[in-house]
Amino acid sequence: MNPATDRRFMALAIALGARGLGRVWPNPAVGCVIVSDGRIVGRGWTQTGGRPHAEAMALAQAGKRARGATAFVSLEPCAHQGRTPPCADALIGAGVARVVSAATDPDRRVCGRGHDRLRNAGIAVQEGVLGAEAAAVNAGFFKRIRQGVPFLTLKLAMSLDGRIANAAGASRWITGPQSRRQVHGLRSRHDAVMIGVGTALADDPDLTVRDLGVPVQPVRIVLDSALRLPAGGRLALSARDVPVWVLHCGGPAARAAALAGAGVRLMRCAAGDAGHLDISDAMRQLGEAGLTRVFCEGGAGVGAALLKAGLVDALVGYNAGRVFGADGMPAVAALPGDATLGALAEFEVIDIARVGADIVHQWRRR
Repeated sequence: MNPATDRRFMALAIALGARGLGRVWPNPAVGCVIVSDGRIVGRGWTQTGGRPHAEAMALAQAGKRARGATAFVSLEPCAHQGRTPPCADALIGAGVARVVSAATDPDRRVCGRGHDRLRNAGIAVQEGVLGAEAAAVNAGFFKRIRQGVPFLTLKLAMSLDGRIANAAGASRWITGPQSRRQVHGLRSRHDAVMIGVGTALADDPDLTVRDLGVPVQPVRIVLDSALRLPAGGRLALSARDVPVWVLHCGGPAARAAALAGAGVRLMRCAAGDAGHLDISDAMRQLGEAGLTRVFCEGGAGVGAALLKAGLVDALVGYNAGRVFGADGMPAVAALPGDATLGALAEFEVIDIARVGADIVHQWRRR
């Protein structure tokens, strides 16, 4: 095959893998395409919950046609025994002649060993085809493995002048229904949706993905340093149906017991300044729990804490055609005034588009 053909099939493998985003953690979202004589004979992607793997799905579809074929995989095939046998061994057993991979798996149990195992079995291996594109899809998995924390996207829904509520505190709804529907789509592609307890108390939200027919709901996370989340609110009352995790620094024993009794998972974190939650420790604990992608929906204090700690990887802003003025609530609380511009995280624009009557702009940290 020529390089252009390799890239075309790899692009398909990457796109297939992206279908698993938000559903496969702590595993990566991988896609696989098996090609024989220029025709696709098998394709697959990591299934909900992380099993079966993409290669197993594609090989099952290809059957005997996999022998002598080329497998395009968006991440290095695994080489370790987990709940299922190594995918590298499955490819070898199926008799594929060539494996093209986009990126090396940073997991130390795999990292290069999958490629080596394939080569030692006489299979031709080509690495790095559309590597940047594949890494972008699995940025969350890569970050959790390398840095111990999930990839975090901060969402801001605000007026034209950057306010998330007017002077009276009214905030529903600033943006239109098309924007809100798009936000549900973004939630569905993340492992978890996160808010601060202030937002939980003010809005009593569900934080679920609605009207999109998703098979798995994201985990719902509340940052609640003093355990103020009510056991009678929507989040706690639905915790046995859709997971709710509360990260805290301690609080009333009766409240803790009530939340735990409702099925809420309580995760104790270190305390930071003024008794507030240490946001860096909180994110480390989420990484240890297996989360790879977190979608944060506020509020202003949570956004500021994440930005101060350098934990925001992407920003999604929705601006509505409203102006609230200086007495409205800012989208992000105060940041350090003594920081130089060079010390603050810089973001580059990825996309700007119109959604209904609103403008959405997406940014990625440089």
